[in-house]
Formats: sequence, structure tokens, C-alpha cells
Amino acid sequence: MSVAYKAVLWNRQKFIYDAILLSLVILYIVLFINVTQWFDSNIDIRGVRIRAFGSAAFILLHVILSIGPLTRLSPKFYPLLYNRRHMGVTMFFLALQHTRLGLQWYHDFGNLEPLVSLFLSNTNYLTFIRFPFQVLGFVPLVILFLMAATSHDFWLANLTAPVWKGLHMSVYLAYGLLTGHVLLGALQTNKHPVLTLAVGVGLVWIVGVHLAAGIREFGRDNQDLVTGNEEFVDAGSIAEIPENRAKIVTLGGERVAIFKYDGKISAVSNVCQHQNGPLGEGKIVDGCITCPWHGYQYLPENGASPPPFTEKIPTFDIKLEGDRILVKTIPNLPGTSVSPAVIAMEEQR
Repeated sequence: MSVAYKAVLWNRQKFIYDAILLSLVILYIVLFINVTQWFDSNIDIRGVRIRAFGSAAFILLHVILSIGPLTRLSPKFYPLLYNRRHMGVTMFFLALQHTRLGLQWYHDFGNLEPLVSLFLSNTNYLTFIRFPFQVLGFVPLVILFLMAATSHDFWLANLTAPVWKGLHMSVYLAYGLLTGHVLLGALQTNKHPVLTLAVGVGLVWIVGVHLAAGIREFGRDNQDLVTGNEEFVDAGSIAEIPENRAKIVTLGGERVAIFKYDGKISAVSNVCQHQNGPLGEGKIVDGCITCPWHGYQYLPENGASPPPFTEKIPTFDIKLEGDRILVKTIPNLPGTSVSPAVIAMEEQR
């Protein structure tokens, strides 16, 4: 959404982002090919191109998998998250080119069709070191294709959010298979240990950054304000919340975003209906709660998106006692209007 409540398609930020992304990818591939040939002038250029596109896709996959947890650790990474789908589509086309070049070089000159040869040229499926590593790259390519093909919000709406989310979470299966693909390929065809070491470092990084983000989120969820059968709980003081921003609290296992704006306080679910983005980490823009992930907006008084959009989130009754904010522990139905709590003049000073 935009502040004028129009769907955001292409804008200046996206053009700049994509131009930088494509420039970096092209620069990497050119440098990879030229540096490799500089070290070994006799190396076959076809093999170098296969590795250039494959390594570019694999590095980009590491970047993509890092963006989510990094945004949980610092909001500075939100611009990358906002355009992450473009990065994913770029990664798929790099992987597709890597596969096309590999099939041409390794499987185009036999009696079998290239795809058939891919599965039958090496039948050591019951061994480890000699396992046909190329097969481990084919399944991830299918997953990446499905993710790229369904990246538009049309598919999110029509597949439903749980199905769409489940499909796109399969990127972790693709990552695991690709890690095996690269490691076994290095063990079988590459005598230098640098590639194996680099893959290991990448795996440690991905696991580490996800664990760090998970530990932080686990700690936040454990600070649940509901300890019994309270109708309202104290969620903190007015002074804790910056103007047009929010404080996130946990009530009965659900995260709630408490916003302060225009001398008022409102509380809504912290979960954006688009992709479960953290609304409490966003801000009020033109009177609307604006999700930091993709700009979806909701009116703080009723949790409904402004027309013509129809998304709705649960709201919470709220009241003030002095400078203390009291939030009802039971949420209202999505889109329910709730009168904001008005901050007394002395508390606004």
C-alpha cells in the first residue's frame, strides 16, 4: 500500500534496488570468470561459466535466508526484506542457467535425453561419497521455480496464506539439498578444500543467525503479562512509547502492538495479515499503522485497512490510569472499532 491507499507496484526504490542487484550479480559473474581464467588459462570456459552461475545463485540464497533473522535483530535490514522476492526470482534464473549449462556440458552427448541421463548416468544412490550430487540440485530447482512463480501477491491471496507460507518455507529444504549438492560436488570433482570450507562457513552462519533471532524472539514471548485470570493488565507507561510508534507486549501468548499517536493510545494485534509482519515495529503514517515489511496499513481505531482494501486485524480494549496503560487480555474480533484511550494533557507534557 502507499499513503494514498494505492497498491505499490513499481516505484523508484524498487528500480534502484533491482539495478543494484543486477549490477552486483553481473559484476560477480564477470569477476569469477576472469579471475578463474587468470589462475588457470587452460581451464575450459564452459566449466567456469557453470560454476559462476551456480555459485552466484548459492551465495544469493545465503543472503535471502539471512534477511529474515537479521530483521528480527535490527530494523536496518527492512529495505532488503521489502524487496526480497525480487532477489529470489533473480536467484532462480541464476540457478536455471547453471542447470542448463550443466546439462549441456555433461549430458548432451550421450544416447539418453539430458534429464534422463541426469538421473541414470550415476546410479551410486546407496553410497555417500559417490552419490549422484547433480540429482540433489534438481529438486531445489523445482522448489525455487515454484517459489518464483508464486511470488506475486495474487498467489498469496488465492492459495491462502498458510499454503503459500508452507510452500515458501520449503526454501529451507532446498537449502539443505543444495548444501549436499555443493559439498558432494566438491568432494567428487574439486581437489581444493577452499570450496568445502566456504560451504561449511555458510552453513554455520545460516544456523547461527537463525538461532540468534530465535533466542531473542523466545525471550520476548516469555515475558507474558498475563499470569492469571486478569481482565486488564498493566502494559507499561505512556512515556515508554515514542510518538507515532508502538510498544510490543505479549498477552496470553499473543503479541500486541500498543501505539501512541495524536494524544491517543490504541492496541491491535502485532501480526500483519499480509505475511505476518510485525506491525509494532512499524509506525503511524497519515493516520494508519504501516507495516515495516511491505507497507500494508490499518486504522488504529478498528484494525481495518482503509478502502478499497479489506484486511482486518484484532483490536484490544484499552484504558489509562494516570500514566499507566491497561490492556484487556481478550482480543476483539478483527475489524472491531474501539475508542482510543485519550492521554490527559499533563501526561502529554
